[in-house]
Amino acid sequence: MKKIGLIWLAAGAFLSSVGMSFIWPLTSVYLHNDLGISLTMIGIVLFFNSLASVIGSYVGGALFDRFNPAQLIRYGILGALLSFILLAFFHGWPAFGILLFLNGLSAGWNSTLVYAMGTNVDSKDSRRVFTILYFVQNMGVVIGTSLVGFVYDAGITYLFMIAIFLYLIFLLIAWTKYSSSGANATKPLNSDEKNKGKAVVPKPNLIVLFTLFISLMIIWTMYQQWDSNLSVYMTDLGIPLSQYSLLWTLNAFLIMVMQVIIIWLSRYYENYIVQIIFGLIFVTISFVTLVFAHDYGYFVVAMILLTIGEATAIPTIPALVNNLAPLGTKGRYQGLVNSWSSAGRAIGPLIGGIIIEKQSYTFLFEIATLALAIVVILVVISWLLNRKKITMY
Repeated sequence: MKKIGLIWLAAGAFLSSVGMSFIWPLTSVYLHNDLGISLTMIGIVLFFNSLASVIGSYVGGALFDRFNPAQLIRYGILGALLSFILLAFFHGWPAFGILLFLNGLSAGWNSTLVYAMGTNVDSKDSRRVFTILYFVQNMGVVIGTSLVGFVYDAGITYLFMIAIFLYLIFLLIAWTKYSSSGANATKPLNSDEKNKGKAVVPKPNLIVLFTLFISLMIIWTMYQQWDSNLSVYMTDLGIPLSQYSLLWTLNAFLIMVMQVIIIWLSRYYENYIVQIIFGLIFVTISFVTLVFAHDYGYFVVAMILLTIGEATAIPTIPALVNNLAPLGTKGRYQGLVNSWSSAGRAIGPLIGGIIIEKQSYTFLFEIATLALAIVVILVVISWLLNRKKITMY
């Protein structure tokens, strides 16, 4: 099987990220302000959008190991195109909410397949591959969310038209550049590869893998508090919404800077688990800072800590998962990376809202700190107990 070029895979990831980033910033505002939908119903719509992403991620990852990845991602791109074409014509209620489910399926499917195809990239350092993919996806989010504010005022249909154009380019790339990546199912395997593909994942590997999956779900559950509940908390403290938005500009800038630094460091130093633990510690400390946050300076510090942790740990986890998963299971486990992440994103706002309603914002940050500290401990223990017994692929 020929190796796929990283530049073309990154280009597809970028285009997809820009297109999909049109959805989440405008959904709540559009449904509530333009269509008069209640916040509770909006929460349900977003939950099912994330649930669809979980389903798409899992199914896409499982099929990656059995069928032609290039063909699979074309199907996903066509699904995204269909959802945006329909949204361009039918964006009233309840059509908008229903079509977001289809959009979520294709988003999860495509994201997983891009990362799974990253296991076939011609590179000796898988961390570098996943770091670059994470970098371009975040760059896409920055550009996409910036465009939303300008284009939305002209009409929501224009946003969907731009997304259609971007996905047509993505489809062209997938059709002309991904075909050489071949099919996992069509390449003749030698006897050793067949044995690897059919082998059961070693138990020590499974323990570490599922520790990482649980960690991802908890990380994204807590991370979603920044996307949802933090904006309300900050405005309640008298901090303008514009300053909350600036924190995400800071986040995007720092992620890009951190990715450049990490890519450079990867040439001289390679220890995935240390990098993951380092990142998790910073994410945990960011929520410790939020416990004491009462003015804008604290939130800036918390965002810096969060971003350092995010940029360090999040792209490294799929790289380590890739090394722990045997041949023939890599797509399935990359699908699980995205599925567990999407599950955390789905339940995060709901869990946060319940805790705030029953207790307080401070209690939410304390719970988040405790949960993330437990994650750090679990990752360290699972690695120390199994590191001499795990098999790297």
